[in-house]
Amino acid sequence: MSAPRLELALSGGGLDLSGTGRIAVFAPRAGMDLSVLPRDRVLVVSGFRPDVEGFEAAGYATSVAAEGRFDAAIVFLPRAKRLAEALVAQAVAVSDGPVVVDGARTDGIEGVLKAVRKRVAVEGPINKAHGKLFWFSGGDFTDWAAAEPAPLEGGWITAPGVFSADGIDPASALLAAALPAKLSGKIADLGAGWGYLASEVLKRDGVKSIDLVEADHAALDCARRNVTDPRARFHWADATRWRPETLMDAVVMNPPFHTSRTADPGIGQAFIRAAAGMLRPGGRVWIVANRHLPYETVIAGTFGAVEEIGGDTRFKVMTATLAPRNARHNRVS
Repeated sequence: MSAPRLELALSGGGLDLSGTGRIAVFAPRAGMDLSVLPRDRVLVVSGFRPDVEGFEAAGYATSVAAEGRFDAAIVFLPRAKRLAEALVAQAVAVSDGPVVVDGARTDGIEGVLKAVRKRVAVEGPINKAHGKLFWFSGGDFTDWAAAEPAPLEGGWITAPGVFSADGIDPASALLAAALPAKLSGKIADLGAGWGYLASEVLKRDGVKSIDLVEADHAALDCARRNVTDPRARFHWADATRWRPETLMDAVVMNPPFHTSRTADPGIGQAFIRAAAGMLRPGGRVWIVANRHLPYETVIAGTFGAVEEIGGDTRFKVMTATLAPRNARHNRVS
């Protein structure tokens, strides 16, 4: 994945990052080509674990927060407007030089550009590949900074940009309602978000422990505040790669299925395969998904059988039991 607008801006477009100080790069996605920047000066600032792992593997320094001062900052715009504003405010707060903002039209770059122009003089923009890049220096963006989140109804704590930040996700609520009262043993919650589903699992007295696995650092921070039961353990990790110390008795999940604005059922399918690798023989998985997502075949192929036990017109709740490897078969019930 290239960064064509950044390359154009640096090669004759008027953007000068030729100093010697550090450059904070906020929220780039894994696989994005940052080779137009001097690697030894770049700090990738991201709270999304798969992106962090990708850039660390490519030799970049990473951090979940930009600490200290920087000669410049670059923001790759996320979809969520409030999160985008917070990242711009962070970039302004730590940069002694230009703040560069890059984004696709579908991710709201036009609105951010218009709002920034009301505050400071803007250079650029560079228009290419269905998006824009612009840069500016200074300005007061303190009102865009991320505030301490206020509790939602029910006392839940969330943060801008996390999944279902405005309230309990209806699909997760359906899954929680479908879970058996006698759920017991060691449980994993894959893609745990800010902790609602895990909190519902912990209402079952037979649960010995629950491992909340979440790739979004901000969401996991919220989960730590929302789930204070000592049986809960928290892991900032890619759920498709995380492995428990001992095999689980059950896995629950409401897996993501989007990459930016593009639906990608392969993410949920990877979650399902990962769950199978975490479970003991006879362990069970419970999953909720949008009705149009083609998960039944991969569940049946991985577990041996799948049963729909709940849902509504939008969502389906399914469960499956992990059979011994030599007994698995491809049956959908």
